[in-house]
Amino acid sequence: MISLIIPCYNEQEALPIFYREVKKVLLSMKIEYEIIFINDGSKDDTLSILKELASADAGVSFLSFSRNFGKEAAMYAGFCNAHGDYVAVMDADMQDPPSLLPQMLSILDSGEYDSVATRRVTRKGEPAIRSWFAGCFYRLINRISDADIVDGARDFRLMNKNMVDAIVEMSEYNRFSKGIFGWIGFRTYWLPYENVNRVAGETKWSFWKLFKYAIDGVINFSHVPLNIASWFGILMTVISFFAILFIVFRKLIFGDPVDGWASIVCIVMFVGGVQLFCMGIMGQYIAKTYLEVKKRPHYIIAESNRNDADLVR
Repeated sequence: MISLIIPCYNEQEALPIFYREVKKVLLSMKIEYEIIFINDGSKDDTLSILKELASADAGVSFLSFSRNFGKEAAMYAGFCNAHGDYVAVMDADMQDPPSLLPQMLSILDSGEYDSVATRRVTRKGEPAIRSWFAGCFYRLINRISDADIVDGARDFRLMNKNMVDAIVEMSEYNRFSKGIFGWIGFRTYWLPYENVNRVAGETKWSFWKLFKYAIDGVINFSHVPLNIASWFGILMTVISFFAILFIVFRKLIFGDPVDGWASIVCIVMFVGGVQLFCMGIMGQYIAKTYLEVKKRPHYIIAESNRNDADLVR
């Protein structure tokens, strides 16, 4: 049995197209399936469409959140409630081609790998600046963290149940799934494919949302920013020490007063900026810790067509 987890946020235009294509592929595979749609607080008719699909197809179920909790929470809800021997995460916008599923399943059935992950070999159709920043992020995160994240990696992957159970065990509130997939290990086959544009609707990931997501990934999987803050502090202390020695010797030897208030103000502002920067880095880690210790639920299910006894909330 294969479980498909489909996070949805305002996908009313893409959902009928996606369901039609993925159903065609699943029938050709001749395998038991369940399609779990996660309505992540959509404001359009996404929930109504999901109800129609669920009433017409016994293999379709949906979990509807009480508000928008984000894609990470939606994926986690899907992992917690998937019952298949194999579990896949896919986007509803058709950027994750359902036609790859038979090949992915064939690779997993060989027993050589625990997951088949997809990666885009091109970013055709994306703004150049966005692609450049994405490449920089992948190089940076692999240098400073233990997570192995391949450039162009998508969330679209097919995993066996052992790997999914390991992901569910990582119940941290601040989630970065690309990092989690890499951190837990397991044998992964990377399946390359050409970039595919959205079939309908608009992307929910603006540049600034992606930038914030990247910052979260760095903080969640690396303590290097804290080390940078520490080294900044040491460097500024050493510079300040030599500056004091210079001023003292200048006064003793030449008897000159220290000239120029402008240079002093610049130095004070520079040092103050470094201090605020370092405090900001520490603040990010403290904020993440604060959210973790509160132990709030990752998501709240407001409505579902599943039996309440079977739901993991």
